[in-house]
Amino acid sequence: MAQNSTIYKAKISVADIDRDYYAEHQLTLACHPSETEERLMARLLAFSLSADERLVPAAGISDNDEPDFWLKDYTGAISLWIELGQPDEKRMLKACGRAECVKIYTYNPKPELWWNSAAEKVSKAKNLSVFAIDPASSKGLEQFAGRSVEMQVTVQDGEIWVRNDNHEVCVKLTQL
Repeated sequence: MAQNSTIYKAKISVADIDRDYYAEHQLTLACHPSETEERLMARLLAFSLSADERLVPAAGISDNDEPDFWLKDYTGAISLWIELGQPDEKRMLKACGRAECVKIYTYNPKPELWWNSAAEKVSKAKNLSVFAIDPASSKGLEQFAGRSVEMQVTVQDGEIWVRNDNHEVCVKLTQL
């Protein structure tokens, strides 16, 4: 019998001084049975870094044709496609063809191995940005995980801080 997804509720306060964006977001996320809490928290970080009132969860891991998050304009066109992990070149190029802007966040310990083989094949995609979350930062974010997540994300001068009443992590993010 197949396992069901676990539902997580998140309350995220975003103070992105670099983008002049300040808002509180309530999210309900389904955590796929194959998804780890580390990936779930990386998803919440990725959401926070592009937070917008129209940025919503998509099927992601459950559907090959959808990202983890997307932002659609009022006509239904995809403005922003956010995906986690290490998608293959074909998937990245397909996303670049469907969306105005594509952001990939990888949280794996050695993203260079994946990126070195993919970079040349996707080099013509000008609307693609790829970021690596430092492994220590990714593990640090896991301490925020729980069925009910509350966190404040502050972005200033390229520095990212995630905190709540019990934990604080400075997230190191590298653009590949």
